[in-house]
Amino acid sequence: MNTLQAILIAIVEGLTEYLPVSSTAHMIFTSSFFGIQEDDFVKLFQVSIQFGAILAVVVLYWKKFFDFSKINFYVKLACAVIPALILGKLFDDKIDAVLGNPVPIAIVLILGGIVLLFIDNQFKNSTIINEEDITIKKAVTIGFWQCLAMMPGTSRSAASIIGGMQQGLDRQTAAEFSFFLAVPTMLAVTTYSLLLKTYEVSQLKGYELLTQSPDNLKLFLIGNVIAFVVAIIAIKSFIGIIKKYGFKPWGYYRIVAGILLLAYFSLNK
Repeated sequence: MNTLQAILIAIVEGLTEYLPVSSTAHMIFTSSFFGIQEDDFVKLFQVSIQFGAILAVVVLYWKKFFDFSKINFYVKLACAVIPALILGKLFDDKIDAVLGNPVPIAIVLILGGIVLLFIDNQFKNSTIINEEDITIKKAVTIGFWQCLAMMPGTSRSAASIIGGMQQGLDRQTAAEFSFFLAVPTMLAVTTYSLLLKTYEVSQLKGYELLTQSPDNLKLFLIGNVIAFVVAIIAIKSFIGIIKKYGFKPWGYYRIVAGILLLAYFSLNK
């Protein structure tokens, strides 16, 4: 993977991480379209640049994350992330196996789009408009909803937002809590990928892959900076769109993207 390819993947990550469109699916398809060989470092890169996206949320909502007087906020996030930590560890190998097959990911992209077309009408009677009103029980339930995103193509953001709306949160509050929950979730995934996970081909840990060559470390840094900047723009835009239009635009996008991707991979078998 060269610098230009790393920049493209980082832009895709920043644009899609917090949108209900599946960042994993988009990065996989971007890599395939531009002929990026999927080696161990590319797999690590696609996960590790989530760190830049994490920082985007922390910077945009810094008052929330650094208000240590409201300990209940941190307790809710800690409880909500537990289901993903447990199930993610249990199904890590199965998730990696699915990542190698783009067809089911494209199908899930379409199915998720159909769900988003109807989600606004399904949950109209929202009663929670502030994060402070989310109970620990509701937070944990949203955490279980987030686990649906373990199927690549589902979208972590979409799953947790839908879970939030099912628990009575309005669209904006559900989206913002999804952003907050992404921080410990993706921090755990990134830490595991860098420090603990051994990659199949090279049998190296993530940090060993990064330090294996100066180029790898350079691409890692560039990717995180770009993902950070683009994610800030995407988050601000997303909040405005859902407040005005709801989730239908993203539903139509997923369906069209999924169909095009199925056609692309059918023609390029």
